[in-house]
Amino acid sequence: MRDQDGERDGTRGDGRHDTPHEQEPSPDPEPRHDPEPHRDHGPRHDHAPRADREPQRDEASRHDPEPRRGRPRSAAAERAILDAVIALLEAGEPLAGLSIERIARTAGVGKATIYRRWSGKEELFVDVVRDMEPVDPPLSGTEGLADLRIMLESLRTRGLAQRSSALLHNIFAQMKSHPKLWDEYSGTVIAPRRAAMLAAVRRAVAAGELRDDLDVELIDDLFVGPVLVRTVHRPEAPLPDDLVDRLMTVLLQGLAPRRV
Repeated sequence: MRDQDGERDGTRGDGRHDTPHEQEPSPDPEPRHDPEPHRDHGPRHDHAPRADREPQRDEASRHDPEPRRGRPRSAAAERAILDAVIALLEAGEPLAGLSIERIARTAGVGKATIYRRWSGKEELFVDVVRDMEPVDPPLSGTEGLADLRIMLESLRTRGLAQRSSALLHNIFAQMKSHPKLWDEYSGTVIAPRRAAMLAAVRRAVAAGELRDDLDVELIDDLFVGPVLVRTVHRPEAPLPDDLVDRLMTVLLQGLAPRRV
């Protein structure tokens, strides 16, 4: 039988079986009833595959990925795979307990279909998280403070998304206890966001919007720190709509008392 991507399960197009690294252990001897591939899980805003939802980034932080080999992607198969992981997690399966074989069976695809898109579970799980989070907004790539404000607001909305989705909150908690998975997320998601923030700060300095006698990373920390504290370290702290505007106004005006 062929999967959604048009390939026989466990067999390559040239008739050879999957290579050893694609083989997974046999499933549990007792039959398990996998959940349906998708349920409503909160903050995800659309059902397009991650490849169609890649945010626009400024030139300083854009890194073109290595092109994937093989046939063009099947959007339906990719959507089914992402939804299968989400459904299994919603059913109470821990990240560590998910196998490629179980995910493939739930999605109705072959293991080879998954391996053509992701090198392993870590890369797949990162895309699942990105699929559940609000999409990173486009940046001008030329503005300083304006782009900085957009990214701070995106950080605030991601914090709201984690608070409103118990599943997303639980996934992040599990990721932090799996160093390899957290490193993958940090390298592919957090690092590019930080690079984009630093680039925006540099543009603001060059445009005369921020002081040029301070360390750029210190300036970045001053802007990002308060939002991170409220979204990560103080989950009970309010995240009002005007938080970013108030924060930027205070930082730009300074904290010292005004002298008459």
